[in-house]
Formats: sequence, C-alpha cells, structure tokens
Amino acid sequence: MSLHLTQLPMILNTSVPFWDLGSNETDAVDCNYTTGWNWLYSLQPAYMSMICILGLVGNSFVLCVFCLHSKHLTVADVYLSNLAAADLVMAMCLPFWAVTVAQGFQWSFGVSLCKVVSTAIAMNYSCSVLFLVVVSVDRYLALVKPMSFGRRRDRALAKKVCFTIWAIGFLLGLPDLLFRSVKWFPDLKVDGCYLAYPHDSWRVQRNMTANTVGFLIPLPIILFCGYHIICALHKNQGGNFPGDRKEKKASYLVLIVLAAYFICLLPHQIVRFLDTLDYFEVTLGCYWGHVLDI
Repeated sequence: MSLHLTQLPMILNTSVPFWDLGSNETDAVDCNYTTGWNWLYSLQPAYMSMICILGLVGNSFVLCVFCLHSKHLTVADVYLSNLAAADLVMAMCLPFWAVTVAQGFQWSFGVSLCKVVSTAIAMNYSCSVLFLVVVSVDRYLALVKPMSFGRRRDRALAKKVCFTIWAIGFLLGLPDLLFRSVKWFPDLKVDGCYLAYPHDSWRVQRNMTANTVGFLIPLPIILFCGYHIICALHKNQGGNFPGDRKEKKASYLVLIVLAAYFICLLPHQIVRFLDTLDYFEVTLGCYWGHVLDI
C-alpha cells in the first residue's frame, strides 16, 4: 500500500514534538487528515519563524545588557543570563525545523546538523526549565529567608550551579546526539531527521524522564517558591522590604518568567504524557494520533 505524505510524521513517530522524530514505523495506519497536515505545513513555519525572531532579538538584548553590567551582576542575574543563553540557542535552532516542516519534513542539512540541532533543542529545553527552578529558589531565599541563607548566595556558587545544569541538560540531550540519523523514506520521497531508538521502549522512558525532570519535579518547587515570593512582596508592599530595590524588581521579573513557564511549557509536557498513553494504546484511533502529531 502506498503511503500519503500526511502520514510521514506518524511513521517517524512525531507524537512528541517534531524534533523528536522516532522509530516506530508500525504506528502508520491508513488514516488521512490532509486538511490538518496542510495547515501544519503552511502555518507552522511562519509561527516558528516569528518565535525565532522574537527569541533572537529579545534574548540577545538581555545578554547584551548583562554583559555591559557584568561587574555588577547579582546572583539572580547570573541565573537569568544563563536562562537567556539557553533560550537563545533554542531560537537559533528553530530555522532549521521551520524549513524542514515547510518542505514536508524533508531534512536538507545533513546528518551532523541533524544530530547537533536536535541535541541543542533537547538540551536547552531541559536547561531552561532547570534555570527557572533555581532562579525561583534564589528569589525565595532572598525574600523569604534573607537572614538564614542570604549570605550563602554568591556568584561563585551560582556559576557552579549553572555549570551543573548545563551538564545535566547535555546528558538529557545525549540520545539525540547518539541515535539521530537521516533516513530516506522511498514511499514518501523525503529524507527524515530520524531518532532511531535501540528499542521502542526508550520512547516511553524518555517521555517519562522529560515529564519528571521537566515538570513533576520543577512544578511543586516553583509553586512553593512562587507562593511565598508573592506573600513576601504583598506583606512588605507598604513597609520595609527585606532587601534592596534590585531584589524586589528581580522578584517581579521572576514571577513573570514563571508565569511564562506554565503558559509555554505545560502544553509540551501534556503532549509528552499523552504520547506515553498512546504507546500503551490508552488513546484510541487515528483521531488521537493526529491530534498528538499536530
């Protein structure tokens, strides 16, 4: 049976976002949601290009500001600058996938860039989440526990924490570096940037790791810290604030960033979780498969 172009993401196992193209070719079934996939091919590249431009401009500006004031960076600034760096790298990788989606998932950049770009996206996604965690913990210590932990917050320790987070992010992105490849799909006439797991169970294990490290662990920490930060800001709104104005401004900035975390990252984690359910056939039929893919 010949396969439709609209089946490519299913064959490459894109139930997770499109940079996690997987290896379960048996998922392909004769379901054709041409309208949905035509929408994806036409609108997704423009959307990704817009996010790329905003990410490049915004994060470059933030990093330039931090560089110009490098001698006066606070602990919060160290974490936020690393967060901006992770987001900047992510934005730099988006054009590759914008072009790929526009070409019907035809990867035209070779095996090396397939590995590097996919690893960078996976790595910096994990790093972004972990940087949000440490910056929320730092604000909690600065505002809620200033007398107990204020003196322990120093830039040297913050740099060590950042280095550790980058190392963790690299380890979480290592499967892409090891198992990514470019494969020709003759029925579809495209070269796909293909994540060939040694065993299909790796798909579930990676989804569970991503859900745990990227959501289940950060969520309670961020909620706990965010709640107490809001309470501290409200309590000291009209009185003496336990710290200087920079701490207060940084805390408001952190709350904005944390709100963005829920808005931007929660849908990704939900898709990861639903993809795991799809692996165990908890979700049924072509409809759910296409909903997850799109």
